[in-house]
Amino acid sequence: MTGARVDGTGADFLSLDVRAVPRGRITGELVRRVREAVADGRLAAGTALPSTRVLAGDLGVSRGVVVEVYRRLADEGLVAARTGSATRVLAAAAPTPPGVPAEPGPPRTTGVEFDLSPGVPDMAAFPRAAWLRAERAVLREATGADLGYGDPRGHPRLRAELAGWLARTRGMRVGADDVLVVAGVAQSLALLAQVLRARGVTRIGVEDPGARGARETLAHWGLQLEPVPVDGHGARVDALARSGVEAVLLTPAHQFPTGVVLAPQRRRELLEWARAGNLVVEDDYDAEHRYDRAPVPALHASAPEHVACTGSTSKTLVPGARIGWLVAPHRLRADLVAAKHAADLGNPALPQLVLAELIAAGDLERHVRRVRRRQRTRRDALLAALHRYLPAVRVEGVAAGLHLLVTLPHREPGCDVEIAERAAGLGVLVHPLSWHRLRPGPPGLVLGYAVSTPDGLREAVRRITPLVTATRP
Repeated sequence: MTGARVDGTGADFLSLDVRAVPRGRITGELVRRVREAVADGRLAAGTALPSTRVLAGDLGVSRGVVVEVYRRLADEGLVAARTGSATRVLAAAAPTPPGVPAEPGPPRTTGVEFDLSPGVPDMAAFPRAAWLRAERAVLREATGADLGYGDPRGHPRLRAELAGWLARTRGMRVGADDVLVVAGVAQSLALLAQVLRARGVTRIGVEDPGARGARETLAHWGLQLEPVPVDGHGARVDALARSGVEAVLLTPAHQFPTGVVLAPQRRRELLEWARAGNLVVEDDYDAEHRYDRAPVPALHASAPEHVACTGSTSKTLVPGARIGWLVAPHRLRADLVAAKHAADLGNPALPQLVLAELIAAGDLERHVRRVRRRQRTRRDALLAALHRYLPAVRVEGVAAGLHLLVTLPHREPGCDVEIAERAAGLGVLVHPLSWHRLRPGPPGLVLGYAVSTPDGLREAVRRITPLVTATRP
């Protein structure tokens, strides 16, 4: 493709003074400015954008920021990069409506018949009868004090029940005073980012590939992201050590999106790194959904003063419950509680008490066992469909969680974005692996199976098979 090249000064077409942009929002603002320049014709189709090094130098930002901007624009289909060639504009885009965030989202969802989004639980399995029983019990017994503002750390009863739950299911030796009740893992990351920034920490390691939503939360609160490569044994601790960061966010029990469990040797290396004065933020992602054996204990159990462990009910119950927990080292707790109090004064009291009742009555544990059996059946159906229709692809992450990863090692990097878009046109919603990468890498599809029935999963795979097997999408 040929076209005009942007003047070598690079940043002129953006009309942006990055000093006026709040820390943590520079990437999103740059994406918005480039998108607007494409939409209004300042960047015509075929125009070669400045190199990442040139644009970073002109703007006074790190090269990694510009690399991420170009990657997001490529995910949207606005630009394309080829090895040894410039990044070029592909086509004009519609301008972003006023008030709409500039961040790109997942593949479109209109007309979707089969939702294979990862990380989404089966909301139809929510234990409505058990929740209603627990709610009635709570309303009969709750005192006026129970319904007040209360402790910003969370209701004492829920914190005590969560401590017992974490001991039974994750091997963590904690008490009620160790638990901070939060509005999901996203709030845990927001609170930790604020506390770390106040203590002078400006950079944090993140898995690559890794959960995009978690990365965006950390970046929003001002932390610079340092990618840590993930391979078949989990996060590369040697690369983490070389990065020089003092904190890292990991999903060791079931890495998202690869599904790999952190290998024992890597686990030992990581704990040594943490004990050298660093912090591991352990997102205990999908730990409850292990199908071949009991999950390994949480990292926190081995180094409680160097690991902040967070989890939620988003996968065990429903995301809309907005209840999670954070167990952090003692040195961070006072600051975390202060940040939590400033954010919202504490979680709503009634849902906390209902969850505590569910745990105490054993209803939550029974629900998890029942859902685990259902999800295993759906995982097996998806695996069987992949083996039938796509026998040549490599499938990873089958032992746990609510999704599988199909890798496409012989396809062009970034092709999975277009495959996902075309799959949505066939009524099948999937996530491209590239959407969860910080650096370019082999393409793939992340396929969730919690929402669809076995028959639906088989039909979804049948529909996308021509897209996956085509020489080009």
